[in-house]
Amino acid sequence: MKREDNQLLVVTHLVQLVDIIFWPLGIVAALILWVTKRDEIHDMDEHGKSILNFQISLFIYALICIPLCLILVGILGLIVIGIIGFIFPIINAVNASSGKAPYYPLSLQLIK
Repeated sequence: MKREDNQLLVVTHLVQLVDIIFWPLGIVAALILWVTKRDEIHDMDEHGKSILNFQISLFIYALICIPLCLILVGILGLIVIGIIGFIFPIINAVNASSGKAPYYPLSLQLIK
């Protein structure tokens, strides 16, 4: 039987912020939490998939922006990606503490 643990869901969202300092440690930590706890914690599977899809999507968008830096559009894109990558884990951590479903914009649904 799965147990409720909104605090662990919050931590799973916030651990992504470690990527700001030590990339890719944040995504690896979120992946480990998801894989080890998805069968034990209620809603961990949904939150974990959302986080991984979001992080993979941001990485793909950043790869697209790098060559566009030559025409300066890529720099703006990387700034927007950085802001989104910082703000939405915090928003979803707050939502997870309230028992709400995660929402990450521009997230490709690669892991279903």
